[in-house]
This record gives sequence, structure tokens and C-alpha cells, in this order.
Amino acid sequence: MKQVLIDRYGPPEEVARCAEVPDVGVPAAGEVVFDVLLFPINPADISFCRGTYRLKPALPATPGAECVGRVTAVGAGVSHVKPGDLVINLQRENWAQQRRVKADDVIAVTAGMDLQQAAMLRINPPTALLLLTDIVELKPGDWVIQNVANSAVGRLVIRLARQRGLKTVSVVRRESLFTDLRRLGADACVVDGPDLAEQVRAQTKGAPVRLGLDAVSGRATARLSSAVSDGGVICNYGSMSGEDPVMPRGALTSGGQALVGFILGRGLARRSLDEIRAIYADLGRQVAEGTLSAPVDRVYPIEEIKAALAHAQQEERSGKILVALSAPVRQSCLR
Repeated sequence: MKQVLIDRYGPPEEVARCAEVPDVGVPAAGEVVFDVLLFPINPADISFCRGTYRLKPALPATPGAECVGRVTAVGAGVSHVKPGDLVINLQRENWAQQRRVKADDVIAVTAGMDLQQAAMLRINPPTALLLLTDIVELKPGDWVIQNVANSAVGRLVIRLARQRGLKTVSVVRRESLFTDLRRLGADACVVDGPDLAEQVRAQTKGAPVRLGLDAVSGRATARLSSAVSDGGVICNYGSMSGEDPVMPRGALTSGGQALVGFILGRGLARRSLDEIRAIYADLGRQVAEGTLSAPVDRVYPIEEIKAALAHAQQEERSGKILVALSAPVRQSCLR
């Protein structure tokens, strides 16, 4: 079967290759085998290939935080999924034609769900949800500010905040994005810059902003902090700048602000398996109904993984880059 491998860390489009590897075999008791249908390329996958991600396994290694697949076989004792079911996988190493995993690591998704959207269900929707529920106790009418508002997570935050009666300030790098974000439900849109706090006060009419969501880090964290009210919380969940977050000491001391971090795995680890399945069931229902979605720029075959990775690193994309897999058959891969 085909599987993406990296033999060294470096530029993703250089170090990733499509290899032919042995099939995964039949499932043991408590295991599931599924064919991978589609997977997205996420920023974490890019960092993984570069060797800058928090996980750095022995090489050769396979990236892949997300995928959607179809179950082909289940082992003894598995009852929550069956052959033919669509599933997402809570574990990594998903850039392969086929996976064999513990049954508790797969979650069934609605049969009629769009496959492209299903492939992106595992990380971004629950991340957006937990950023709004686990960091600050928010109530209807509260303001939340976020940078990278045009990202997949940012767009989902706008939708989910609107459902909860929360108001959002969307910080982006160019004004041309305003119309699309307002269509999604953004209450205010501003261009990032040194005058961010003044822009935000004008848009919110001085209302307190209780939560700031930061996916850029570096000095962008400080700019976000300047727009958050005294006693507010800045939550960092990404680093598009590749830097550590920077916060003014005065904001932490005199302003009483707090800087916290978020990672999805920690948020889910606090919950039971039943609670995790319930979260994905609700988010999956909203995705299937079209309430939640993320734009897709292009879909590549796995043989073109290098081109897909190069495209995924371009800033002016119109959506996610996805990779499609055919049924696992033995044939040569492009190298």
C-alpha cells in the first residue's frame, strides 16, 4: 500500500515521499482496519515535517493528524462501528492508504456527510468549540477577539460564537477579507497593526473584550493583549510566526490579564470517551447540515504529495489542501 514517509526533517516538499509499504493486515480483537479516503494538510503536519512540532518520532515517520476513512474490517469485541462505516481517527500517522488502530480511536461520522468536510472534522471544529467553552466562562453578549480569523479555526469560531450569542472581533491582514467574514457572522473586522486597540475600541464602542484567541504568537500576542480588557485572558493555540508569544509585563501585572495555552489533546483528555463521542456527534451533525464548514482550495492525489505540501505552504490560498487516496492496491508510487 501507499504511505507518506519522511526520512529526515526539513522543507516538507523535499523530505516527504510516497512509498510502497506492507499492508496493515487483519484486525486483532479490539481493533479496526479502515481505508483512508482523504486527509487534509494542517499547519501541525507542516511543522512535523520540518521537525519543529512538539512530537518528533524516530525516523522514518509518517505525518498526518487527520483523515476520513471507511471501515473494511473489525476485530472481535468491536460493536460501535462496522464495515462500511465512515470514521475519523483520533490518532496520528494517517497519511497512508490504510490504517489498523484500536477501536476506541475511531469515531463514526454521518454516512451522508461530505467527505471533504469529514476529513477536516477531527481537529478544527472541536478546537474552535473548546476555545469558546474551556478558557473563559462566557455569556451571551460577551466579546471575543481573534487573529487569523480567516483560517479554518477562525471561521468556525465565528459561527460557533454566533450560535452562543457571543460577539466576535476578527483580526486579519487585509481588508479584502472583511466581506466574507461578515457573511459568516463576524460582528467586527479590523486589520492587524500597531493601532489595533484603537480600532477595536471604535468597533466595540468600548465594550470589554474578555477573551483573545492568538494563533500568530510573537508581537501579535502583545497587540491582541492591547485590545483585551483588564482581567481578560489571552489564549495562545498556534504560532504562524514561528515565534513564542510576547506579552507586556504591565498587561499581566497592572492589567491583571492572563496568558494561557491550548492544545486540543489536553482539552479532550479531560473528558470521557462518551463525552468525546458526543462532541464529535454534535459537530458532525452541524457539518452534515452545512452549518459548519471549511473552504477547500484543491485536492491532490497522494502520488503528488510533494506538490500538495508546497501548495499548502502558500499564504494566498483560498482554503485547505486535501489529499485523496484510491483503494489500496499494490502499484508503484511517484518518488
